Amino acid sequence: MWETHRTRAEMFHAGMTRRQITALVRAGELIRARRDHYLPADAPDAVVRAVRVGGRLTCLSLLEMLGVFVLENSRLHVHLTPSSSRMRSPHNRKKRLDLSKPHGTRLHWEVLPEDPGNATCVDIVVALAQAMICQSPRAAVASLDSALNKKLLTEAQVPEVFALVPARYSALRPLIDGRSQSGPETFVRLILRALGCTFDLQVEFDDVGFVDLVVDGWLVIECDSRQHHSDWAQQLKDYRRDLALARRGYAVLRLTAQDIMHRPDEVMQAIAGLTARNGR
Repeated sequence: MWETHRTRAEMFHAGMTRRQITALVRAGELIRARRDHYLPADAPDAVVRAVRVGGRLTCLSLLEMLGVFVLENSRLHVHLTPSSSRMRSPHNRKKRLDLSKPHGTRLHWEVLPEDPGNATCVDIVVALAQAMICQSPRAAVASLDSALNKKLLTEAQVPEVFALVPARYSALRPLIDGRSQSGPETFVRLILRALGCTFDLQVEFDDVGFVDLVVDGWLVIECDSRQHHSDWAQQLKDYRRDLALARRGYAVLRLTAQDIMHRPDEVMQAIAGLTARNGR
């Protein structure tokens, strides 16, 4: 299992010989991530690179690998213990990592609540706590929503996440809602909250199904991503859903994920214009 790595000494203790270990590496059944540290062949690339550095995968890199929403990330996030040494480049186990210029690697030196042992990744609670600090507040809320929605985090664990971050982050706790099924949906929810609108999430209509948000009892907002709405068949289905909602007296505002995440001011102005015109 790639969730843990094995050292050469542990493999010797299990009865393997140096020749057997070398043969497994040459056959592609083992990966020598760094000197005396081995992973199975199915280990994800991000995990291999984190172990090669000398630590374990964490923060935004781990969340991305698990399918948890992350607004953006271009670095490999690696957790190291305070006693870690002899760090290596994530791309070359023979090249020493320059700590003054880690080149696309974000090192986290925090002390973990529990000894990680040979784990290749930190616990999801730790990863989310670190991601709160590495992201903007709205992106941090979206990541927590996503982890809850995917059942990678439980409601009972949410206080554990906040216990690992500075007290100022406690202001985000009331904003978390695991019903949000995407990061853009969380962002729109936060916009609606800022505007003082009333809203509900994941509302079901007969012959329509679930919609992302219903605002002030009359406006349906759908958050569309390119991944799920790019082909004509899906777009036609969406238009017919909109017609069915219109027959029930609902207006529909479709927003793209790109606009929600990267042009939030314009999205807020659009929602504010609609709600103001209709009695707010």
